[in-house]
Amino acid sequence: MTQTLSPSRERIARVVTASLIGTTVEWYDFFLYGSAAALVFNKVFFPTADPLTGTLLAFATYAIGFGARPLGGLVFGHFGDRLGRKRLLVLSLLMMGGATFLMGLLPGYASIGIGAPLLLTALRLVQGFALGGEWGGAVLIVAEHGSAKHRGFWASWPQAGAPGGNLLATAVLAVLAAVQSDQDFASWGWRIPFLLSGVLVAIGLWIRVRVSETPVFQAAASRATESVERMPIVTVLRTQWREVLVAMGARMGENISYYVITSFILVYVVEALKLPKSVALSAVLIGSAVELAAIPLWGALSDRVGRRPVYLFGAIGMAVWVFVFFAMLGSRSAGSIIVATTIALVLHGAMYGPQAAFFSELFGTRVRYSGSSIGYQLASILAGGLAPLVATALLAAFASATPIALYVAAGAAISVLAVALARETTGGSLEDVES
Repeated sequence: MTQTLSPSRERIARVVTASLIGTTVEWYDFFLYGSAAALVFNKVFFPTADPLTGTLLAFATYAIGFGARPLGGLVFGHFGDRLGRKRLLVLSLLMMGGATFLMGLLPGYASIGIGAPLLLTALRLVQGFALGGEWGGAVLIVAEHGSAKHRGFWASWPQAGAPGGNLLATAVLAVLAAVQSDQDFASWGWRIPFLLSGVLVAIGLWIRVRVSETPVFQAAASRATESVERMPIVTVLRTQWREVLVAMGARMGENISYYVITSFILVYVVEALKLPKSVALSAVLIGSAVELAAIPLWGALSDRVGRRPVYLFGAIGMAVWVFVFFAMLGSRSAGSIIVATTIALVLHGAMYGPQAAFFSELFGTRVRYSGSSIGYQLASILAGGLAPLVATALLAAFASATPIALYVAAGAAISVLAVALARETTGGSLEDVES
């Protein structure tokens, strides 16, 4: 059956713009914390520990944010399936931006002692909760507006918000690192990008409130009263638990590799290779810019050849490239580090680009927000949340990059298995997918 709800190109472009800008702002907030945890939080909030141990503690609070993401996915998914996608997107943006702005105002350990890391952790939990609800709504509001023929392309644009946010966060940090001394950056300069979040959130909200609810959800809600699930999460776990496991497995290699490449690299380059942090920041900056352009291309390719082939190419490529990646980093050449990081992020994009359409097409409309969010966010705890922490611990224990590369490759192998066992979803109508 052909997708019946085909909005004009102008309408879908407006929806995509609203979703992309909003996700870019939210990922900017979330990634900013990871970069700050690698560069400065060990000094500001955990100054009593040695540098590597302080970084481990900072990454522990970083991981806590991932722990809150499934809860956010549960709560936002429940109400998103009952009330619609739009309202929850506005709420998630407000929560994320408010928490990030307050982080920029936090006193350090030197001022209030243990209260500083405790407050930092509480705000990180709010960040994680908000982001847990953000992803599902952002991709669904695009996927459910667009046609089946080009769903991979249009739904990939909210995914581009991740490298877009990382690009923005890294660019701000790189500028500050270039114009400030290390002492000034650690003292007060790191607060500037956090406070800047307030301006970005205002822009994102202005755009998001102008977007309409998705036609697919409105049609499902209007057909009958029972079309709106009372407990979407219970229904999806009872009837589509296999699809939830597929989504979780597909996320493992994608999520582990991304946070090793973009967050742990800051630790590895500075602590292990003894190079300036600007080298790692420049590599992530350039790599994120290239991935930002590559993600929609991967999404468009998945419309032509299928979600599974593109995803498998990225996962298998990452399992192989991660060993080359660390070997090129070990050369201590800035050019080699940039090339290694850029290729790694392009391969990550092959998984991340088709992911939004792939996960959306796995679940029925009445439970789609809950199902896609839970599959996506549960994996985040075991994958992205622990990745910098595990990688830093492996570096401390073995003083070698090989165990870290094996760790990333193992995650990619899980993704290969999950996607290989999944059904191909390309080209189907979202109205035909029933839970």
